[in-house]
Amino acid sequence: MFSKPKQTSKKEDYNDKEKTSKEDTSKVTTIEEIKLANEEQMIPPRVKSPPSLLSSDLFIKGNLNTAGDIQIEGSVEGNIKANLLTIGQNAIIKGEILADEVVVNGKIYGIIKGKKVHLTSSAEVEGDIIHGSIAIESGAHFEGSIEKSEDPLAQQTTKRPVAVN
Repeated sequence: MFSKPKQTSKKEDYNDKEKTSKEDTSKVTTIEEIKLANEEQMIPPRVKSPPSLLSSDLFIKGNLNTAGDIQIEGSVEGNIKANLLTIGQNAIIKGEILADEVVVNGKIYGIIKGKKVHLTSSAEVEGDIIHGSIAIESGAHFEGSIEKSEDPLAQQTTKRPVAVN
């Protein structure tokens, strides 16, 4: 019913021991190298931060650049680059806007480049819009040209001032 496993002979070659220990060491080293390589390649998870808020009493002269979201209630003279940009109802922007998504409630004087652009009924835009998709509510004021683009953020502005003789 029960059987005893066969025992191997106790004769061990010294070279066999050395080979086995070298193989074990190389396996461990290889595994450790793989673990270290994976740890180096791991990117820490990106924690979504709350949107930055520029209040109504704030005036900024200069460019704003973020990978996050911005809500502007004040005035900005300069270019803005963001993920989601929300322009408040009393906000005034003079400059170029590049964002994945732009929601305009206030005034913009300049070019808007966005994958999604939404002009609400209180929006006033004087400038061109290059977009992936656009929504314009009734009551919005817009003067300029609209151009659909597959990648509006990468598109170069081709319009240049024309000299009149």
